[in-house]
Amino acid sequence: MEQYRTEEEQVEALKRWWQENGRSTLAAIIIALSAGFAWQTWRGWDERTRESASDTYQAMLQVAAGTSEEQRREAVELAEALKENHGGSAYAQFAALHLARLAVEAGDLAEAQAQLRWVLGRADKGSDIAQVAQVRLARVLASSGEADQALAILEQAGEGPYSASYALARGDILLQQGRDAEARQAYTEARMHASAQPGQVNLATLEQKLESLTPVAPEYLDGAAGEEQ
Repeated sequence: MEQYRTEEEQVEALKRWWQENGRSTLAAIIIALSAGFAWQTWRGWDERTRESASDTYQAMLQVAAGTSEEQRREAVELAEALKENHGGSAYAQFAALHLARLAVEAGDLAEAQAQLRWVLGRADKGSDIAQVAQVRLARVLASSGEADQALAILEQAGEGPYSASYALARGDILLQQGRDAEARQAYTEARMHASAQPGQVNLATLEQKLESLTPVAPEYLDGAAGEEQ
């Protein structure tokens, strides 16, 4: 900046600068302060909202652990409240998964479908919760007689953490259709994925399914017949 020789020159320069720039500068300051206040306000609201959603979800889990019909109704009410008041949160999506499970237990497959599609409409594509919802939706569709649509959903599986679950569900649906060879192939794929990423599926149950579809070797049958003679 220029160096002024006297205080009068500095004061006069300040007056001229204010006349030329003062209003815009003041507006910029006001906008900056307003934006900062709005950001702090939003952050406070966001934290309170998340805490509220978390509290409601924890309450839902506690009630859902009960076995009475009254507890079941209360869990449903809390889950619906999460969906209504915190629809954009992961808590609401997990609540909808819970509602879908309850619907399946009650034999209401249409309601289960609706809840799972609600989750898929809000969860990030490819996220863990979206993949869980897809696998469950496929099973519900298969139980509703829509096996082709269920298989189409399961074909979307990649090499992610739920690849074994996708392959297992595909095998179960193919087995229901009497497509044993394809089911065996899907189960084998599930075992391969589960070996690479343990914990996805129950390996003991998977092995039983594979064994039930594995043909007995002819050599074994010939040997057994010879021993009986």
